Amino acid sequence: MSDASESQATGEEEGGSAARAAVPVSDPETISFRFAGEEFTVSGFERTLPAPASASERSSLVRAGLAAEGASLDEDGWHTVARAVVSPDAAAAQLRSSKGQASALIEEHVEGATLRSLHTRVWLTELFPGHQPRTSQGALPVEDPEVQGDVNEDGQPYARVVYRYRDHDHLRAHLTQTIEQTRHANPNPYDRSILARRITRALIAHPCRLEFTDGSEHIDVLAVRDGITRLTSAWALLTEGDSPYADEIAATAVKVLMSEKTSRRGASEKALSQRMALGRQEALVGFLAEFQRGVNEAQPTDRSVRLGQTLVVPAQVTVGVHRHNSAELSAEEVFDDAIRSILASIHVEFRHWDAAAQNVEVGTRAISRIRLPGLPRHNLLEGIIGLAVGRRKPTEVPAAFLDASIPGTALWRAVYLVHFLTRPEIFEQVKKFAKDIKGTSKMRTAGYAELLGPVIDLPWRGYKAGSLQQARNAWANGGVLTKGVMGDWDPVPTTDFTELVHSASNGNENARQTLAVAGGIALITDKLITRNVGSAVGRTVPFRANTDQIVAGLAESEEGLWTLAFAANTFDPERECLNAFTGAQLLGRNTASMYSIPAVDLTAADKIRKDAGGVAPEALSQWVIVALSDPEKARKAENERNSGQEKASADQSIQDQLSVERRALRSAVTEARQAVKRLLTLADTPEARATTLHPFGSVEDQNRIIAEVRKLAGEIVVTSPAVGQEDDEEDEEDGYEDEE
Repeated sequence: MSDASESQATGEEEGGSAARAAVPVSDPETISFRFAGEEFTVSGFERTLPAPASASERSSLVRAGLAAEGASLDEDGWHTVARAVVSPDAAAAQLRSSKGQASALIEEHVEGATLRSLHTRVWLTELFPGHQPRTSQGALPVEDPEVQGDVNEDGQPYARVVYRYRDHDHLRAHLTQTIEQTRHANPNPYDRSILARRITRALIAHPCRLEFTDGSEHIDVLAVRDGITRLTSAWALLTEGDSPYADEIAATAVKVLMSEKTSRRGASEKALSQRMALGRQEALVGFLAEFQRGVNEAQPTDRSVRLGQTLVVPAQVTVGVHRHNSAELSAEEVFDDAIRSILASIHVEFRHWDAAAQNVEVGTRAISRIRLPGLPRHNLLEGIIGLAVGRRKPTEVPAAFLDASIPGTALWRAVYLVHFLTRPEIFEQVKKFAKDIKGTSKMRTAGYAELLGPVIDLPWRGYKAGSLQQARNAWANGGVLTKGVMGDWDPVPTTDFTELVHSASNGNENARQTLAVAGGIALITDKLITRNVGSAVGRTVPFRANTDQIVAGLAESEEGLWTLAFAANTFDPERECLNAFTGAQLLGRNTASMYSIPAVDLTAADKIRKDAGGVAPEALSQWVIVALSDPEKARKAENERNSGQEKASADQSIQDQLSVERRALRSAVTEARQAVKRLLTLADTPEARATTLHPFGSVEDQNRIIAEVRKLAGEIVVTSPAVGQEDDEEDEEDGYEDEE
């Protein structure tokens, strides 16, 4: 059943009253209010709120919308807008214009399209949080819905998107997750500001159809695309307590948004979209009654103030889209991309999202614009690009790349996407589009790699949350985009990466770069290759190097190729890697479910290095990886560190003597740290765990060592000169050696 007859049906549910009762208008007041134990001023408080619109008023807006030039919605879409708008008559007036004259709709021109919007006021209870780039980039358990455009019978775009969920449980869980994560992402929410002045800046919203792959009826709603943080704060004010938890806020909102009113016995069954609309309207009427009961006294009640400041929300509701003839995107894509372009202008150029959210937004939009001569647009969209943006699963890799020999795994998805997105014609397109979206004129290869990071890690974000941020930092430092990877090669499908080592060692470039990409991604993901940070030198790595330089170096030696092959073979997208954590970080973790990447021994039959016991594989370390990437540089770095252990000579100047002793001290501290690490590693071996041996000898010995370390630290602090002290930041700025 369509929403077309909804106005009449809803009017009957309103108790037969088709017209709004006249509500006396009061002047705005300034009142005192206590919030979170503090008193502050609420300005512009009004003791009246509008009554819900009548069925006839909503129908009038629907008719005006269907007749309006420049609007792009069907009847169901206009009913969605009419339900949400506080004053349908005022909205209808914006749509009407004399023949030949422009309407009062707001026009915004973006690449490939023109959007037209109503500026109006809407009910909070009708606003569903839409797709949120800030949360979509994270390692979250609930998958985002599939996002698709919507077109009319002539193939022209509607001002509406379709979110496709598995079922109602998926919808409910996703709404909950979006609200919770939005709250967590904003340590300074807008609760107090909204309570004091209401929401003052308009939200950006548009009609959205929620569909379900289990065959359930669709639901038409109004989705908010910008302002979800403000929306969440409004719901926080309607949740019990001054400082409610994120899950409590989500529960309050989702209870209203998912409300459903069943039909009366004997009455004809209404469509699900209508039943839910009536459920939300019933909740709104309840809120309005609560508000009215609390405003009769000189000082309004706490609940009435909260309701009065949150229920009516300013919004820019997009109702029209015109696709330009020059548009490169398909009709199905153009509306969602135009909305995302508006959001990017706000949150990439001005009020910034964090880097990961920006990269997800910019990267996926840029990739969606790829065009290849001779390849039908629809096929490309549904194939490789669908794989890149998450519309297709890793198991569909063989179908997307038209090669049944490709294993349908998350790692092979990554290998083939990196190859595809680094081909010259694709690389230049995506780079150009990304620069246009970001509003920049230059982008280095490392910047391009940074965009790829969240695209590549999509299948394993949730499983490898412990190393996700470090991996993305490594992608921003060059990732696996070596000169060889950017060159001419083709992936070699295999179920065993060690089979490629021999041919790669003998000069087969396809095998070499396949190992570089697959093994490099595995090592980056499992935090064994990290970004170039100087403070790590001497502690976890022998020298500084960008991530792409390390990957390139590993691909140049037999031992490095075996290391890449072992890393790719052992990689598991659904488990964490033991090598990614220090001994201290592993305490309290369930290591039984983890896997380990072994170090290489070219003299061994299986090429796996064994530990001191000669049976168990020795775990690969970050130090070994970096050293393997450039053995000569590692030897020079080691020699320099050893030279720092020479004793200062009386023949040297005082400056040189101090320098020598400082190097000796740093080297001793580094060696002490490495000794502790080796002790903890040995203590974690099966042989050690089978005994009662203490890694430091005994508890008494351990306490003596701790006391000596504290004594040394105390001597350094007490005797250090006070002048010229500076903070030594651990997190140094990345060093890039990259082209523009």
